[in-house]
Amino acid sequence: MNKLLALILLSPAFFFAQDFTVYHTGPNSDTISLPKGGVCLMGGATEDDYAMKWFLEQAAGGDILVLRASGSDGYNAYFYTDLGIDVHSVETIVFNNANAANDNYIHTKINEAEAIWLAGGNQWNYISYWRGNAIDSLINSAVNNRNVVIGGTSAGMAVQGKYYFSAENGSITSTTALNAPFDNTCTVDSLKFIENDYLSHVITDTHFDNPDRKGRLAVFLSRIKVNYNDSEVKAIACNEYTAVCIDSNGFSRVFGGAPVYEEHAYFISVNCEVPNNNPETLQLGSPLTWNQNGNALKVCKVPGTVGGTNSFDLNDWETNTGGEWYTWSVINGQFTETPSAAPNCLLTINQDNIEFEQLPKMITNQLVEINSTQFSTVVVTDLSGKILQQIFNQNEQFIVDLRSYSNGIYMLNYLK
Repeated sequence: MNKLLALILLSPAFFFAQDFTVYHTGPNSDTISLPKGGVCLMGGATEDDYAMKWFLEQAAGGDILVLRASGSDGYNAYFYTDLGIDVHSVETIVFNNANAANDNYIHTKINEAEAIWLAGGNQWNYISYWRGNAIDSLINSAVNNRNVVIGGTSAGMAVQGKYYFSAENGSITSTTALNAPFDNTCTVDSLKFIENDYLSHVITDTHFDNPDRKGRLAVFLSRIKVNYNDSEVKAIACNEYTAVCIDSNGFSRVFGGAPVYEEHAYFISVNCEVPNNNPETLQLGSPLTWNQNGNALKVCKVPGTVGGTNSFDLNDWETNTGGEWYTWSVINGQFTETPSAAPNCLLTINQDNIEFEQLPKMITNQLVEINSTQFSTVVVTDLSGKILQQIFNQNEQFIVDLRSYSNGIYMLNYLK
């Protein structure tokens, strides 16, 4: 390669259109690779290099696309050369207004990308520019049909879940949210936007170094639990220099600088140990109370380490390495966090004396422990007979994980 060509390839090139600005580094040709999928959630300050290396490795040498609504080309050299991971090209597209969503050039670039990164900024810009048009449709197609890895920081993380704080009317503090859960700045939304399988019941939050964020996240969860009738609602939150990287199997690693620095991720869920776990008071004009004897929400706080050695499994929302458990509760607008133990969601059924092979059961987001000496296998089916899960006897015990299922009636089929 001669020096002139090398200069062309390594120097960010950019052009301006009326509605968007493009910065490009690397070859202009498209390459095709087989990305490994996954999601990278970054808490909002300087990116963690090890998490970003994970993100680039998931692209398998492909083209990296950065989408943003402010800023310029800060990611180009960082992704292309600084991290030492081989990628084909990096392109940043800055949306100057909502009209850019209609441009075929941008559509083509999304279709050609093996990795999509959403930068920080104002999440309402992303939502108002991209929701319900070709941009979110193409992003979702890339993630779900081509296994493209997706990630984002700050606002780019805040829009990754099924639920999201839209910031349509500006930000909100915990004090305001806890005392006025229906304040016009408490804009918790569920209109279809970015779709990630392992974030289908999740809201995300960022900049969690600020202790003021915890109370408002509890309010967001209460609103989703009641207003959207989602008994499985959960949350992932990150301190500013912390990242959660989730692979295509739902296994997440937490990156950061702990224990030297306070860099943690939080995995929050409605406490499955509490029957009918709903806020005691969630109404217009009143502070939130979601107490349940101090046990409303279960929280696993996982330190982010160099290399992402600590983990959290999104398949069961319990298995982890390095985490500490807490409970969150709110009484009359006052937020409390208390050290706790891991949740115990096992429902034990002794089936030794049953004389039939099918047991209709209403499933309500739980683990079922079946103790039996009579049966070799338990098969879970829906009412149409479709097999959903098969569990083999281990030491006269079956553990049936039903927590990812929607509430409904399923069949536990006992095979001798």
